[in-house]
Amino acid sequence: MATSQPPSRRLHLGAAYYPEHWPETRWPEDIRLMRIAGLTVVRMAEFAWSTLEPAEGQFNFDWLDRAIALLADSSIASVLGTPTAAPPAWLVESHPELLAVDETGRRVQFGNRCHYCVTSPEFHEATRRIVGAMAKHFWQNPNVIGWQLDNEYNRVCTCERCQVLFRRFLVEKYGTLEELNKHWSTAYWSQTYSSWDQIPIPIGSHNPGLMLEFKHFVTQNYRKFQKLQLDELRPNLRPYGWVTHNFMGWYDGFDHYELSEELDLASWDWYIGTGHNDYLATSAIHALTRGFKRQNFWVMETQPGSVNWSPVNNMLNKFEARAMAWQAVAEGAEGILYWQWRSALGGQEQYHGSLVDQSGQPRLFYTEVQVLGKEFAAVEHLIAGTVPKARVAMLNDYDSRWSIQWQRHHKDFDYVAHFNLYYRALAARNIAVDILPAKAIQEVSQLAGYKMVILPGLLIVPEGLYTALNDFLRRGGHLVLTARCGMKDTYNALLPLRQPGLLSALTGLEVEEYYALDEPVPVKGNWFEGISTIWAERLRMRNDRTTSIIARYGKSNGWLDDQIAIGVSVTQNSLVYYVGTYLDPAAQQALIDRFLKTANINPPLEAPDGIQVRTRVNPEGEEIYFVINHTTEAKVVTLPWPTQEHLTGQPVPTGIKLGPYGVAILTKTKPPEPSPDGEKPNPQPLP
Repeated sequence: MATSQPPSRRLHLGAAYYPEHWPETRWPEDIRLMRIAGLTVVRMAEFAWSTLEPAEGQFNFDWLDRAIALLADSSIASVLGTPTAAPPAWLVESHPELLAVDETGRRVQFGNRCHYCVTSPEFHEATRRIVGAMAKHFWQNPNVIGWQLDNEYNRVCTCERCQVLFRRFLVEKYGTLEELNKHWSTAYWSQTYSSWDQIPIPIGSHNPGLMLEFKHFVTQNYRKFQKLQLDELRPNLRPYGWVTHNFMGWYDGFDHYELSEELDLASWDWYIGTGHNDYLATSAIHALTRGFKRQNFWVMETQPGSVNWSPVNNMLNKFEARAMAWQAVAEGAEGILYWQWRSALGGQEQYHGSLVDQSGQPRLFYTEVQVLGKEFAAVEHLIAGTVPKARVAMLNDYDSRWSIQWQRHHKDFDYVAHFNLYYRALAARNIAVDILPAKAIQEVSQLAGYKMVILPGLLIVPEGLYTALNDFLRRGGHLVLTARCGMKDTYNALLPLRQPGLLSALTGLEVEEYYALDEPVPVKGNWFEGISTIWAERLRMRNDRTTSIIARYGKSNGWLDDQIAIGVSVTQNSLVYYVGTYLDPAAQQALIDRFLKTANINPPLEAPDGIQVRTRVNPEGEEIYFVINHTTEAKVVTLPWPTQEHLTGQPVPTGIKLGPYGVAILTKTKPPEPSPDGEKPNPQPLP
């Protein structure tokens, strides 16, 4: 039987495959087409519970054994999904109480996905049975290289059992009602609790402390459910076997860093829906996912041309998906899987894009995948073992995001949009960024290698972060604080301090007042002019010996006229910026450009707009350059040194022309060494 290599040794291209949908006589043809397309992996079984266990305790794994073996004969590895996202009808019929209850008090209906209550003991028992049986059966199979737990965690339950468990969660955290009432300021609106049984699950807007703790409770529940599955799998994993979950980008139903902690790698499901790839925005989600584990990741699902659930399910442009695949690889992806191989004839996703159509014949998109298959095979040896490197870190925090989301103060103040205002300005200049969990930064070593750290909307400053940032500044780092930083404590209560609260000692500025803007306010800086939209903070200098003004507000509401909008504090070699405005994109770009220039952070290559440049670095320190045209027009990139282009195998001495959605993968060539007779040899690529 053929065997596969661990994912760290390969660059995988694949698809979600559902052999249970089709007669077994069809499987060889599917696999033949996969082989021709260059696929190296498939994901299977994540929705196959009713086929794997048609009745309680009656397991049917033979069909999956045969599918895995046929795939392996064509050198295609398998990733198996635990099928818990789709509890079967017989299980729901036996235990209807495992169905989740929505915010209206209604039990969700069987027949979709993730219809379970994540705290249900009946569901936990059934999960242990199916996952344990799969683990014991498939653990010796060398062609199963990894496992995906469940599928896109997303369901929140409000049943009576969850209410009881939520109160128990609060008892364990606070110990006494006195402590809880104090931290939640429950004297406000006469919310004081005299019994734990009085505390509800929040529906809609509620006490900020209560709402934050319910998010923590949901996170804990999914983490416990995930660990339940890990406990069944881990004792049966092969040495190079791994476990992941397919997250959904910026989805905010739980703290992704906590759920990623016990996984071997993170993965996410990448869909565009209506329109086309905004590479600056999707670059941020790749960096976000890479930051869940601070290592390379997989794209477990992405669209093969189109989807079926968006308002307009347009097809991606020809070769746009190819550029997207290389973008993901450039950002650290080690596997790209399309959803799906072929649509079932029935079911809810009949019109979703696929690689082969309902007749079983290749769709037009299949030819694009063939190109990728050849390219992945040609360069996987070059990319294996490489990782992206960044000199800018942005800190992300789910508590801060939830808090702003619930009390935006301006309907358009969105945490992710504000975060992306900073990320896009960096990505537009091809500056690589790591997105890190603010809660995990406890010491300066975790910020090693970064020249600049940005805290977009870090409303709640985690304990321990101050010390790490203070040490980072002592080493000459540049720190950027933004609007709404440092307003609240870890219980989602306002601090008895002016902004930036616990970070005030790092800067000579404080916020005198904040304003949700009904009209834009002009902002004039030392090197830019623009407007503040949505939000403005009036800053005051606390130390005019170390602090300089970068920008002031223009005439507006009287309160902001000629007041400080942006300032910088200088201590030896470190700089701390406070940006109190929500600038328009052009002004934001000018601001970030100056920050980068001051910090001496430069792009790997100068490139025209629409060209993305990323680098991955191998253990020997050699840089691999990914140059991707995300536009429909040809672009020319001038190179400062001779290179080797690895998709074509051709040397590129001075520059390269990329057609629409064109891609180049480059390494520098060695400087020519003089020959004994004085002639200069042709440049050779680095080994």
